[in-house]
Amino acid sequence: MNENSTDNNAISVDNSFAAQHPTVDNEQCKKSTQNEFNSAKCATATNTTKKWSMTPTPLQFSPWSRHRSSIAAGAFVVFTIIAISIGTLTVCFTSPKATVGSGPTSIAIGDFNNDTRLDIVVGNLRSDDSLAIGDLNNDARQDIVVVNFYSDDVSVLLGYGNGSFANETRYSVGHGSLFVAIGDLNNDTRLDIVFVNFWSNDISVHLGCGDGSFANETRYPVGFGPTSVALGDLNNDTRLDVVVTNRYSNDVSVLLGYGNSSFANETRYSVGYGPESVAIGDLNNDARQDIVVANSYSDDVSVLLGYGNGSFENETRYSVGAGPESVVIGDFNNDTRLDIIVANTYSNNVSVLLGYGNSSFANETRYSVGSRPYSVVIGDFDNDTRLDIVVANFDSDDVSILSYDDIFFVKQMTLITGNGSRPQSLVISDFNNDGLIDIGVVNSLTTSLGVFLGYGNISFTNQVTHSTHPYLYPCAMAVGDFNNDTHIDIVFASCASENVGVVFGYGNGSFGNVIPYSTGHCRHDL
Repeated sequence: MNENSTDNNAISVDNSFAAQHPTVDNEQCKKSTQNEFNSAKCATATNTTKKWSMTPTPLQFSPWSRHRSSIAAGAFVVFTIIAISIGTLTVCFTSPKATVGSGPTSIAIGDFNNDTRLDIVVGNLRSDDSLAIGDLNNDARQDIVVVNFYSDDVSVLLGYGNGSFANETRYSVGHGSLFVAIGDLNNDTRLDIVFVNFWSNDISVHLGCGDGSFANETRYPVGFGPTSVALGDLNNDTRLDVVVTNRYSNDVSVLLGYGNSSFANETRYSVGYGPESVAIGDLNNDARQDIVVANSYSDDVSVLLGYGNGSFENETRYSVGAGPESVVIGDFNNDTRLDIIVANTYSNNVSVLLGYGNSSFANETRYSVGSRPYSVVIGDFDNDTRLDIVVANFDSDDVSILSYDDIFFVKQMTLITGNGSRPQSLVISDFNNDGLIDIGVVNSLTTSLGVFLGYGNISFTNQVTHSTHPYLYPCAMAVGDFNNDTHIDIVFASCASENVGVVFGYGNGSFGNVIPYSTGHCRHDL
């Protein structure tokens, strides 16, 4: 056997699998600087329909990196997650077999019934493309915002804190809204909402009234085909600003916030072709926020250095592999300088660009992975305090691990997920309570979840699989301690059998039976 390859002929263990502790911070970005509240007239609710009344059996879960996502790490952190599927909203903390919507693929978490346990919200294929969680009416209870792509509106569901929600209230937005971000845009300590409208080429801003209602939208034009958004203070005035990627005009729009409920007109900065995702961080250690954009059509990343006054230098482009759609920023070589990692979907590799901390980056170093790298996560798998890279390779049925040495990512390991398994989603956690990081993977075409237990030295056990049968084609997974027994559990979405499944962990790497939660039919586009 190749020393860099683990022969993971699946050890089929019925009803056993594992998961990871939730590490995604669900607290939305809040600005603490108090300003005079701009008394915008709050919008009247329309189309109030569904009521979410449930007897909660709380579950707890956390999402992880997936296709077309960008993550920024550093002095300023912005997480941008784009769900690439569309569907109806599901609140999934009810008793087993609770009905949810059609085709679950987008998931978020929060404590909806104030029992200190995290609950699950699922966005399903067809009408919801993005959702966000925050306390929208200052009652210390988590509320939900859902984007409705085809009806050109958004739904706000206020939480009662006991696992149930008020009837939805809808607010009009632009055409083809597909992403939402939440933050205090006018420094009144009340959360506001920003939506990206793909077809109308603008963003919609709804200012929060603090009671769970929102002012009528104000629209701001951006470029053509906006796809993602990030919020950050780009001019050091303690007010949130907006950055939007525009796929078809090949630029990013920067809208500076006045802190009084309005924004300046956009300023556009050219980037590469087909910008898909954006990350924000201080790339040159000057205490000013910079922008990194993954350009999926021109096979490069654009770096725009900030002047600290809301304006940016012209882009500097760095070549990467073919089809970059996911970008990660982090300090991978422990030199206190931010580096860039890009997953290249069509050239079957990842690009690493090490930062010099002086506004420039080294030329990319490419590291081959499997065929069609689909999902990327990072973590320290050998306890050397350096971040390592894990990639799920959809077409080659394996997982690649790259560990950083003194100069390069040199220690590479391939974990086999099985012929025709088509690994699609990754998670990392300590599944067996040994203090070492393990890996979980969704094997979408073999109807199973796979676990690789880590030894703490970049080596792993053979894959142990847990069948999701009869719930076919699992397409996403997330983990957490759903039953407060200190053991990690798993939730997965099935894209063919109309179910979400939960398996409870025993704390030793094995798991109980699948508990189904009924959903509608899913048509997941890979």
